[in-house]
Amino acid sequence: MAFDAVIEVRSVSKRFGGLQAVSNCSLEVERGSITGLIGPNGAGKSTLFNMVAGNFAPTSGQIIFDGQDITGLKPHELFKLGMLRTFQIAHEFSQMTALENLMMVPGDQPGESLSTLWFKPGKAAAREAEVRSKALDVIDFLKLGHVKNELAGNLSGGQKKLLELGRTMMVDAKIVLLDEVAAGVNKTLLNDLAANIERMNKELGYTFFVIEHDMDLIARLCDPVIVMAQGEVIAKGNMEELRANPMIVEAYFGGPVEAVR
Repeated sequence: MAFDAVIEVRSVSKRFGGLQAVSNCSLEVERGSITGLIGPNGAGKSTLFNMVAGNFAPTSGQIIFDGQDITGLKPHELFKLGMLRTFQIAHEFSQMTALENLMMVPGDQPGESLSTLWFKPGKAAAREAEVRSKALDVIDFLKLGHVKNELAGNLSGGQKKLLELGRTMMVDAKIVLLDEVAAGVNKTLLNDLAANIERMNKELGYTFFVIEHDMDLIARLCDPVIVMAQGEVIAKGNMEELRANPMIVEAYFGGPVEAVR
């Protein structure tokens, strides 16, 4: 079967003044995979991730998403194309319930238009019922039924991460970018979170691109794993292969990139 890339990073570089954060970097994320991106602090992985997510524009190079050149597009434009991102710190609407948070996600709802509410109230009500039904399905999938009517601001860190994962299920996401999903999550809820990511991937066909410091989580979820150091991609493989490679370990502890090559 031919390799089907949903994300292609082509010779991308990013410079901040005199700092070369990413240098001539290329990688691919295969459709249907859970692909990890790791590297030591200062490796450039967060900068690269932010360029894919639309937060930074590359200094040079191209980013292709589902066959379309998205270089320089903003996050809200990528959202409409089917690229969603979760954050290290969850971005919930704290004064709305968990269920209401999910119902806020789909765009262009008829109820957002005053004229539709006035002249086509049935259309707005039908769409709201459809969105609510989907949100309840997501709540059930994530096993969050016991907190669906709880204000999102009162949820635990792990529950907020699950809710944020649920928001990606409210639209037809072609890829979900997971940014430090383990941060601030206790081990029990982290196991639930990982299990749901696996289910979304295997049962629903979601593609994930993951940046993460928790190597045990990366080892559980990701294959392949891409390694960056000093602004460049230096290796790709499963976690078992990478852990057995002394040159990768050396790179993590400050060894020269030349040694890895």
